[in-house]
Amino acid sequence: RRRAAALLVKKNNFFTMPETVEDKANLELYLPHPEVRGMTRLNREAFKRTVVVPVLKVKKEIVNTLLKSLKHTVLQRPGLKRVVEDPEDEDSRLVILDPHKISEFSLGESDREVLKQLNVHPEVSKYNLELTYENFKSEEILRAVLPEGQEVTSGFSRVGHIAHLNLRDHQLPYRHLIGQVIIDKNPGITCVVNKTNIIDSTYRNFQMEVLAGESNLVTKVKENNITYELDFSKVYWNPRLSTEHGRIVELLKPSDVLFDVFAGIGPFAIPAAKKKCRVFANDLNPESYSWLLHNCKLNKVDNKIKAFNMDGRDFLLGPVREELSRELPLLKEEQKTSFHIVMNLPALAIEFLDVFQHFLAGEPCSAAGLPTVHCYGFSKHDDPAKDVRERAEASLGTSLDGRCSTYLVRNVAPNKEMLCISFQIPAEVLYKRPCPDGGKEPLGHLDFGLHLLLFQARPTLLALWTTPAVWQ
Repeated sequence: RRRAAALLVKKNNFFTMPETVEDKANLELYLPHPEVRGMTRLNREAFKRTVVVPVLKVKKEIVNTLLKSLKHTVLQRPGLKRVVEDPEDEDSRLVILDPHKISEFSLGESDREVLKQLNVHPEVSKYNLELTYENFKSEEILRAVLPEGQEVTSGFSRVGHIAHLNLRDHQLPYRHLIGQVIIDKNPGITCVVNKTNIIDSTYRNFQMEVLAGESNLVTKVKENNITYELDFSKVYWNPRLSTEHGRIVELLKPSDVLFDVFAGIGPFAIPAAKKKCRVFANDLNPESYSWLLHNCKLNKVDNKIKAFNMDGRDFLLGPVREELSRELPLLKEEQKTSFHIVMNLPALAIEFLDVFQHFLAGEPCSAAGLPTVHCYGFSKHDDPAKDVRERAEASLGTSLDGRCSTYLVRNVAPNKEMLCISFQIPAEVLYKRPCPDGGKEPLGHLDFGLHLLLFQARPTLLALWTTPAVWQ
């Protein structure tokens, strides 16, 4: 086939052929040279190849009119010229047509009619078009390089100038090439990293390998019109949570109070403060705490956010309980202030909900004043919403049936969902029961294990167990 093609080539890449001749090279227009298969070190020169494409010879003064009239037939390919010089006639140009839309290098009836009106000869000629590495998309390059039939990675999370990949085992031998291709094909990306282990649930960061480009992992991102700076190697940041951050902040009103238990670098806390909410933000990771303070100053809200570097449970039992104990008794019926507690640590947050049992002392506040919790969790269950609700109920020791909403945040992996469950903490959970016998703890609080066992067995038994009659 190559010898036959060579015989057809005339000088300057241009020659005329009968309309019915088909060249299989047309089907390979967007495929790099087959010899790049298995390449592990990027050689851009190896991607050069010449393909045969259909062209029309057109007088240069009507080229623009023709391009508009045949816009569905003309080659539409970023980086490739649609019009080239005619080597045999300086008054004419060659308009490149899309070979996938020209059957056997022959124009359809409607295209012929257009050419007739423009007084253009409908003869389709062939042109040798040279393609280089620059003409191929990243996915086409990687599909040509990786073993046939194997999954190709061209998607990534972008964090400022950093592209973050999660490569599969079969892609690892090609990781440096993949990194370089992503830099080449995505303006502004100057560093590509691959996650080398799972997220550490303590500090929510992970080990990573720089695959290509610079090793600078301090970057700047913009989310929902707010700028954040961070060291991607030391703190948690996920651009796929942008919509969820915005959704929660949208629920807040000016003068509301937000307690952000696992605040990271501030994607809930800072926009909430910008919205004139009072914010208490905490993170256990000292690096996250440091960047949280930095971003508060960067966004001029450092006087509106109280920041803490504590364990989440200690933060809840300390500053959160102290603030709610002070504020809720003063809350008047007509006041519109709401209290929100965000717990975005989906691997563990549901396990923290037991802290709210008998969290506050004194008379319960009005139903409207009860704090609203937004707690995140992962689920691999067939019914993830039911799974997350039941786990939250087990931690709280009460039913949330009809008292909560679950929101699907995103699909994290096959059969693994991230959800947010939102609910007002029921008064019977949040407040300690008054002691009816002069100071002794009610039986229902002496043995929480029995309390929870009763709830899981039958909610009506739990209701009976917690009535004053049973305490007597």
